[in-house]
Amino acid sequence: MNSASATLLPVNAVLGWVLAVLLAAATAVTAWARLSPEQSFSRAREVLTAGVRAAVQLAAVSAVIGWVVRHGAALLGFLLLMYAVAARTAGRRITRDNTWWWAALPIAAGVLPAIGLLLATGLLPPHGIALVPVTGILIGGALTATVLAGRQCTGALEQRHGEVEAGLALGLTERAARIEIARPAASEALVPGLDQTRTVGLVTLPGAFVGMLLGGADTLTAGAVQLFVLIALMAVQAIAVSVTLELVARRRITTPGPGAARRGR
Repeated sequence: MNSASATLLPVNAVLGWVLAVLLAAATAVTAWARLSPEQSFSRAREVLTAGVRAAVQLAAVSAVIGWVVRHGAALLGFLLLMYAVAARTAGRRITRDNTWWWAALPIAAGVLPAIGLLLATGLLPPHGIALVPVTGILIGGALTATVLAGRQCTGALEQRHGEVEAGLALGLTERAARIEIARPAASEALVPGLDQTRTVGLVTLPGAFVGMLLGGADTLTAGAVQLFVLIALMAVQAIAVSVTLELVARRRITTPGPGAARRGR
């Protein structure tokens, strides 16, 4: 660890204690406010589990990443693992029925063209030390956008299924009727990325910028890398949201509920 990173966040017992206190606080507040859909303690358990899992997973990744980036087959396997976990997480966040696996499509549709363009232009070297973090950032952004779009779309269609029925009665196709209701809801999935891009440097200094500075890069280079990450994320998320909207409109991704009565139409 270089002196800059050691000064910023030394890895010692104090760090472990602070992390434990923060995780306990997050869990306790979530439980106290009953921040769960059914006003129970389930979300608090998820917060605790997520924190513990993050610690275990990061410890494991830290142990193997140095080996993975030096071996082509292992690198490809690691990238595929990242993608598979993101697809399953997104699908299960949107729906619990057997359509969850369609969530893999919007993530791939957003990430693959962006990575392909970067590799083809030489801006991203085909080496693990660069490929893994950049791909991980883009997959994470696509995951978030897919989950938000999927949940917003299915929620809107369940709440407003009567308007879908009205559109069908007026002669619209099922896709057209559903997409008219779901499109405004899907657009909300772009808001977090837009806010992050609008406020960069004014409200927060994002991770890529800070990481480059700690790695010894000059401020101009760090700013350029962060700009690239933000613009690439907006493109990836726009594609992911658009594909998710289309999948929901075509009933490829569905949720059980009142609006599912016409699934066979």
